[in-house]
Amino acid sequence: MMKRAMMSLWAAGALGAASTLALIPAGCAADAPSPSQPDADLAVDILKETVALRTAKGYGQTPAMAEALAARLKSAGFSDDDIDMPSMEIDGEQVSALVVRYKGDGDEAPIALLAHMDVVDANPDTWGTEPFTPTVKDGYLYGRGAVDNKAGIGALITTFMRLKREGWTPDRDLVIAFSADEETGMQTTRMLTQHEWVRDAEFALNSDAGTGSVAPDGSDPTFSIQSAEKTYATYFVTARNTGGHSSAPRPDNALFDIAGAIKAIEALRFPVEFNDITRSMTRNLAETQEPAVRDALLTLLETPDDAEARLVVEQSDARAHFLSTTCAPTMLSAGSAENALPQRAMLTVNCRIMPGTSPAAVQEVLERTINNDAIDIELNGEPVESPVSPVREDLFASIEAAVKIHHPDAKIQPTMSSGGTDGREFRRAGIPTYGAGSITLIRPTDFRAHGIDERAPLETYKNQLVFWETLFKDIAGDA
Repeated sequence: MMKRAMMSLWAAGALGAASTLALIPAGCAADAPSPSQPDADLAVDILKETVALRTAKGYGQTPAMAEALAARLKSAGFSDDDIDMPSMEIDGEQVSALVVRYKGDGDEAPIALLAHMDVVDANPDTWGTEPFTPTVKDGYLYGRGAVDNKAGIGALITTFMRLKREGWTPDRDLVIAFSADEETGMQTTRMLTQHEWVRDAEFALNSDAGTGSVAPDGSDPTFSIQSAEKTYATYFVTARNTGGHSSAPRPDNALFDIAGAIKAIEALRFPVEFNDITRSMTRNLAETQEPAVRDALLTLLETPDDAEARLVVEQSDARAHFLSTTCAPTMLSAGSAENALPQRAMLTVNCRIMPGTSPAAVQEVLERTINNDAIDIELNGEPVESPVSPVREDLFASIEAAVKIHHPDAKIQPTMSSGGTDGREFRRAGIPTYGAGSITLIRPTDFRAHGIDERAPLETYKNQLVFWETLFKDIAGDA
């Protein structure tokens, strides 16, 4: 049973003398607790160590990262029996995941704690710092993976170490499950969902989907609890032709066919649809909009097929892509010579599909929309569909209480993301998964994952130690 950890417990120093969390002003809330200096230093050291490892695909560094993290955990009292590093070969590269069991003394189902050790690679020529040389300046740690997702890893590992040294025992198993190829295929993620310590988890908390944000002046703190993801699917739209000499153009040009397909996709609108998560997102978005857009969003909640209301939303600046499936042309390849009519033209279309809609159904819509017998549409690979995790008011209240230690005015809501995380594989395996975390980025300048000069704000990164300890002691006893 969850204990609803409250900020007042921290303010009163209710963790007792054994806790190393010092009550000093920090974060956005006056007199909010901060981690002790040794714990904060440890968390930063772990972040630096992991950022320095180039765990992008092809560099063979995930085994080294798993070993380094395992060594730190063993120094805090975890035994070999508590740690597993399952490995597999992917495209000729040996990769390793990391599973750590913090053994509890109760019989409730475990809770899985997710993060990914791999990163998208970075080109040093485009960065202001070396992407794999962690650099601290202006209150940030710069480096590839600093936010996505090594800050989550550093906070979870540090919290496990601190609680183990303190002698705390949860009332159920807490199980770290760090994947090694989330950015490129999630084969290790699927392996982790079947691990004997993980597969029976009641739910999972995903540190890769638990980021908050604030306005540049620190106001309007907003945090999401990711509870669903769209399905990622790519289609190849191909036109073929006999070609010929460019000096004798004809109306049956493969590029003309693709141009027609692009215009058809531009006009395509999938139906507005709602689930429990997107209904909440729509209500929250409506509260932030001018009256006309607010009213349009509320109208769509009642009448999803209201074309006039949808047009108002689409013509506004509201980021409402979660209302429906979306498809966008992203790449184009055609022709073989500048003086020859193309024999082949291929358009790449990337779609983000609402839960409950199959990629095959979207392909049928594309075929009807383009309506050209000269064009073939092929689905790339086997997209992974996953269900919406059910709303859990008890868990959401626990996450909210932990976030509000440093952000008492924060808006916290369940969300559906358009990107993909390990959560989709866990949901697909029957483990409800929710984003959790409290690292806080400034909108929009700190949103640099996968981009140039990725950076983690160190104050809020360190304050995550307070967040995770509070949450653990709430959902797994001793709060």
